[in-house]
Amino acid sequence: MSHRLDDYADLRRGMHDDLLSRDDSETMVPSGFIHAVPRPRITQAVIMAGGKGTRLHPYSALFPKPLMPLNDMPVLELLLRQMKIAGITDVILAVNHLSHLLEAFFGNGDRLGLKIRYRLESKPLGTAGALGSMLDELDDDFFVTNGDLLTTLSLERMMAAHYRSEAAISVGVYKREVKIDFGLIEIDQRSRLTAYREKPTSSHFVSMGVYALRRDAVRNHLISDEYLDMPSLIMSVKDTGGDINCYHEDCVWLDIGRPDDFALAQQMFVSERNQFLAS
Repeated sequence: MSHRLDDYADLRRGMHDDLLSRDDSETMVPSGFIHAVPRPRITQAVIMAGGKGTRLHPYSALFPKPLMPLNDMPVLELLLRQMKIAGITDVILAVNHLSHLLEAFFGNGDRLGLKIRYRLESKPLGTAGALGSMLDELDDDFFVTNGDLLTTLSLERMMAAHYRSEAAISVGVYKREVKIDFGLIEIDQRSRLTAYREKPTSSHFVSMGVYALRRDAVRNHLISDEYLDMPSLIMSVKDTGGDINCYHEDCVWLDIGRPDDFALAQQMFVSERNQFLAS
């Protein structure tokens, strides 16, 4: 468990590091006065909240994973509050497993100052398939997130980067260290040892489960009521010439589907609550 505590310390330090500089939204005019230049904003999000959360059984047998509590607040409520701070006003929840509990808890979103609608999946549709039946309800650009997203990433900075890049899709990515708790042996074709590394650590960029999508760029890749995962959608768009932007900033991200990360999330939310709600 000591390496989890080390992770906690590293994450806490990261929360206080300088994030990427703010985008310049002002411009000088000949008179010398500064005028704000309006820039496009994403005000709509689709949240994929239909999964069964099998990695968190037996807890997720009684609660949908987005309702798993962080101290006194479900993880999905934290995400919705972060969206509200970022200027998002319209949210569509794609639901399936224990959907009645989600709808009973969040209602129409008035309590959070949001408009929340629900789209019930008659069958599992993956992390992107639900978009196929709601294309005509979506804005030109919109966010898609997992329902258990736990991060301090700034959605405002990500949307600004998305518009600057003019990408078809922007993917939020996080640099994660992968630790192997064994001595790693490498061998050649003759079974002769070529390297021996004791408990190595490697770094990789992983998807955070937050995306900004341009509707017209994904329309032809979606079919109503057909299963599709987000990686397949992204690669389909890329293979037909679409530009995929990867957005990275210094932030905290935890995969609460992993019991160790969920336990760590509980500790961090208690001690760093304001950092999460300032995203």
